[in-house]
Amino acid sequence: MSSQHTTAIVSPRSLREAWIALAGLSAVFLFEMLDNSILNVALPTIGRELNASTTSLQWVTGAYAVVFGGLMLLFGAIADRFGRRRIMLIGLVLLATASLATAFVTTSQELIAVRAVMGIAAAMTTPGSIALAFRLFAGDTLRVRAMTLISTVGLVGLAIGPTVGGFVLAIAPWQVLLLVNVPIAVLAFIGIRVGIARDDAADLHRDPIDIAGAALGTATIVLALVTPTLFVNSGAGSWAPWTAAALAITSATFFVLRERSARFPLIDLGLIARPLVSSGLAYKAATGLAVAGMGYMVTLQLQLAWGWPPYLASVGMLPQVIVLIFGGPLANRFIERVGLDRAAWTSAISVVAGLAVYGLFSSFGYVWVAIGLVLVAAGIRVNGVVAGTNVLRGLPKNRTSIGAALVDTASEVATGTGIAVTGTVLAALFTGTIASSHWSAVHSAQFQDAVTIAGLSLTAVAAALVAFGIVRSRLVDSTVAMEQDTSAV
Repeated sequence: MSSQHTTAIVSPRSLREAWIALAGLSAVFLFEMLDNSILNVALPTIGRELNASTTSLQWVTGAYAVVFGGLMLLFGAIADRFGRRRIMLIGLVLLATASLATAFVTTSQELIAVRAVMGIAAAMTTPGSIALAFRLFAGDTLRVRAMTLISTVGLVGLAIGPTVGGFVLAIAPWQVLLLVNVPIAVLAFIGIRVGIARDDAADLHRDPIDIAGAALGTATIVLALVTPTLFVNSGAGSWAPWTAAALAITSATFFVLRERSARFPLIDLGLIARPLVSSGLAYKAATGLAVAGMGYMVTLQLQLAWGWPPYLASVGMLPQVIVLIFGGPLANRFIERVGLDRAAWTSAISVVAGLAVYGLFSSFGYVWVAIGLVLVAAGIRVNGVVAGTNVLRGLPKNRTSIGAALVDTASEVATGTGIAVTGTVLAALFTGTIASSHWSAVHSAQFQDAVTIAGLSLTAVAAALVAFGIVRSRLVDSTVAMEQDTSAV
């Protein structure tokens, strides 16, 4: 018996025994959540210092989400083929390098390129984090506790990101917000390198990677997100947006055909069609839309429309921070009382309700913004755990790695879509440079109209996703009831 195989069998008997590995995995998830939130508060500052257009400012955040979402399934498959630990360590080195490059950025185009590389690094590290956490422990109880710990660290990053970012901007340049990824990547590298054994060859498959499917899937995501921006920038009379839209539909069609006919598909579409899987992915997508769109709009509204300085805008995000950090015990009790399935759809409805409140009433003052933030944060605190868990529950035990990648892909694609929709509406309705420090009354009115339209548009899409998820989850209940009736007979 090899030493590697022996190491894989001897599992930690407590979280304390695995603290080094858990610190590394938690750092990976912290990077993902922190990076999604900390940069939003700096967008007005970045826009002014780099003289960025509205579209460029949108892609400073959107490029990361698009690349991350588009490549995650591919790197999930690569990790299952060549080693989850190995791919994660390579991704962490790439993350640290790209983050260091931020110090040398002088244009918005360079920053977008750096963010895209960081998206590649995130796609290499994130899918493996859940798989490695499950592999680390032998029992389900410790696995659940470990995932709860890791997700809590990430949610804290999501919660404090805007607040910390606002205070940092008061004393340091905006580049510091991305340079902080360097020590996080180093911590994660050390924890995973020391605390997790090398991949056992017996746990890896030798199936060919579906490169064609990965290329078609990535192309579909990128084209779908670029098309709305082209319609605004080039106009409906131009050939460019219509060509991009046609290519998006074409690539999506060929992607589905490829996955249905390939011997070794990137995604087994039959797995996605399972009720628990499809409902969980729908809830995660709805949450991603709300978080991305609202986070983007609130930051710009507080600083640009209302003239709040960055540190005060970060204080304005405190309702979200408080719920995400201190809502854990309440969330756990709620899940235990109502069950995973009901907790999934009720938390998703809370997220949609918060987005609707913001879109309808944010023009009436900060109180309504705070209510929207609280409702969304409460939904995230529950949905962030149960939706992903339901997806894994609905999959065979040997397909949990691709399930984890599907969950993160749904969230990131929805994040990119939320940013694209919001940025496109703002670009269509707002005249002039959005990062300008002097807004007229007309500009303020245009911005509020854009907030309302973008907020309600995202609300409609998110509500449709939640409704779909509820319908799919009821199929699970019906199946369970039929099985119980059959066993009784």
